[in-house]
Amino acid sequence: MSIKTAIGYTTREDIFVRERNLAKDILGKLDFVDMIYFTATGEVPSEPVKRMTNAIIVTATDHGLTPSAISARMTYLGAPESLQGAVAAGLLGAGNHFLGTMQNAAQLLQSEIGSLTQDDPPAAFAERARELARAYRQARRIIPGVGHPIHIDGDPRVPVLHRIAADNGFDGKHWSLLAAIEEAVKAEFGKYLPVNAAGAVGATVSDMGLAPVWARAFALIGRSAGLLAHLMDEQRAPLGQKIWDLLLAQDDSADRRGLRG
Repeated sequence: MSIKTAIGYTTREDIFVRERNLAKDILGKLDFVDMIYFTATGEVPSEPVKRMTNAIIVTATDHGLTPSAISARMTYLGAPESLQGAVAAGLLGAGNHFLGTMQNAAQLLQSEIGSLTQDDPPAAFAERARELARAYRQARRIIPGVGHPIHIDGDPRVPVLHRIAADNGFDGKHWSLLAAIEEAVKAEFGKYLPVNAAGAVGATVSDMGLAPVWARAFALIGRSAGLLAHLMDEQRAPLGQKIWDLLLAQDDSADRRGLRG
């Protein structure tokens, strides 16, 4: 019995990825984004796809002391010998509240787009969006891709991502539906919940013709680099112990006020 994968294999003399010789045909010829697509699909991406992918990965790289960065720093505090463990700890929280929201937004848009095409009138997108907003409000569910706890007046990343998407031919029907959802949510919920970066990435990935999982994959790739930056910074200017001390101080304060036990 043999176990094989089409992605790659190694012989005594060579390494092959998608049947290309790594040393002779790939190194120095494909860049990292090329390699992401080539390894996953066997095809090298077009220049528009590369430009858009770069923008998405850069968007996801770092947002400061997010839960993923704090998790990585705290793990490094306990196991400074395990750089990979600290990065893994940061990535393990990439779920429906952080990072994974990009995939959720893509799934929502792709499932709700139905038979709509870019040639359909705005009214058709508006009606679909109203139905969605009404259903989510009645079910008391959060709509992926809109709203932000900090950027309450508009996510600064969204217009830039939209422009890059348009420049590269990825401003299509999913972007149109996302814009309609933003307006429908305002009317249905009675407050402004702007499109966020997760929604922008979800719409873009969808208009690129990619499955929703690619949105989360790009987020993980970008955030891996961001976490490595945090861990290098942790070596230079440690914050993990300060975060831990702050938590202990809060626990002690709660004990003194009789809020624990």
